[in-house]
Amino acid sequence: MTKATRWLFAGQLGSLFDDGGPILLIEAKSVFARAPMHRAKAHLLLSALRHRARELGERCEYLRADTFAEALARRSGDGDLEVIDPTSYGARREVRRRGCRILPSRGFVTSEDDFRAWADARQGKRLLLEDFYRQVRERTGLLMEGAQPAGGRWNYDHDNRASPPKGAVSLGLPDPWWPTEDDIDDEVRRDLDRWQADGSVTLVGDDGPRRFAATEAEANRALDDFLEVRLGDFGPFEDATLTGDWTMAHSLLSAPLNLGLLDPRAVVERVAAEYERGAAPLASVEGFVRQVAGWRDYVWHLYWYLGEDYSTSNNALGAHEPLPAAFLTLSPDEIEANCLHHAIAGVREHGWAHHIQRLMVIGNWALQRGYDPRALNDWFVGMFVDGTPWVMPANVVGMSQHADGGIVATKPYASGGAYINRMTDFCAGCRFSPSKRLGPDACPYTAGYWAFLDRTEPILRSNQRMAQPLSGLRGLSDREAVVAQERRRESL
Repeated sequence: MTKATRWLFAGQLGSLFDDGGPILLIEAKSVFARAPMHRAKAHLLLSALRHRARELGERCEYLRADTFAEALARRSGDGDLEVIDPTSYGARREVRRRGCRILPSRGFVTSEDDFRAWADARQGKRLLLEDFYRQVRERTGLLMEGAQPAGGRWNYDHDNRASPPKGAVSLGLPDPWWPTEDDIDDEVRRDLDRWQADGSVTLVGDDGPRRFAATEAEANRALDDFLEVRLGDFGPFEDATLTGDWTMAHSLLSAPLNLGLLDPRAVVERVAAEYERGAAPLASVEGFVRQVAGWRDYVWHLYWYLGEDYSTSNNALGAHEPLPAAFLTLSPDEIEANCLHHAIAGVREHGWAHHIQRLMVIGNWALQRGYDPRALNDWFVGMFVDGTPWVMPANVVGMSQHADGGIVATKPYASGGAYINRMTDFCAGCRFSPSKRLGPDACPYTAGYWAFLDRTEPILRSNQRMAQPLSGLRGLSDREAVVAQERRRESL
């Protein structure tokens, strides 16, 4: 009996998805032509696909075509196709329409069936991350001491909110381990240049050296480096940002994880082992485990559980403003606010920013100004090397923009300049003052916070967690002036 050929997708490129049989990989140019894409993301995807094809050798049929349909029509074999359930609604529809044999999805700590059973058992209760994360810990034994969490606490967030060191321009850590580009990367760069020149694709962002792992070996080298050099500092400075340190103590593993190059269960077990052998503090280890086994799994499962229209039909705060050109073209020079300038500059240079820059700088700005959440979600998917259709909806539509009305987050993640001043060094070099909400040097985040509350008060007044901020808004003596000022503010 002929063994079925396994068709692997771009999120399934590690050995976790390979059971030893014949493999089909397809490079479809249409994927890169659907919408503007960061060049670093396009480069990483192509490099990862082509490297995997080389690794697999004769076991792999690698097809390059304009579309998946064209590639499948050119297959050399006519045997059955099987797939590990892919990572988007569109891909799942396609493989079912073609009659592929469907295997359960992989690449997450919790299976889809296990999550659905947990969620259905909630019987109308909110699907809280904290509740999900605890049952993951209990089920897997991660950071558990018998029936109790290691150290006696489930959550070490309170210990992981340190401001950056005063007067420092960086954390002083060695540079992360970087991959070395090879002939495949050279070929990718030439192809992207040609595609862009002939108008086939629209690429934005810098064409820097590839900084993210494109192979399983590279991903494991990056993981080794993180464990050895930066894990200890990850926890305390998890939310901090410094102008001169774009990586801080972050792992840079989100992109290779989303490419399927690492098994997240194996990753968090290695991280947990660092605490168990006394090589890393519990707060740092728990913070990382929470991000990968908790939050990453959580947003994956919500993508399927909440339905395909979640990212397109939710706009609870009535946000309809188009994204500014500075976002669409990644043009930081058009942005005056120093924190946003540096965040967009970092995205332009690297196709990446850490979670607080995404949530409290870029997302906070968009929330305050009422940018359309669907457009913002699409922007995050296209502009970030780790952006996928499944990872962004709960992060952007839910947590960042509160467009789902509270399914993911109990209140909007809006803040004024004081938070940014506490957690970054951006405000010291900015022409705006984080303490001022009115006048020529009024911080657009501080003033924008009150203007946001003014705009959304009728919607948010029933939210108990917003009672105190809205009470402050009603007591603001210059409320009308601040709102009028922000309505007139034209520049970023």
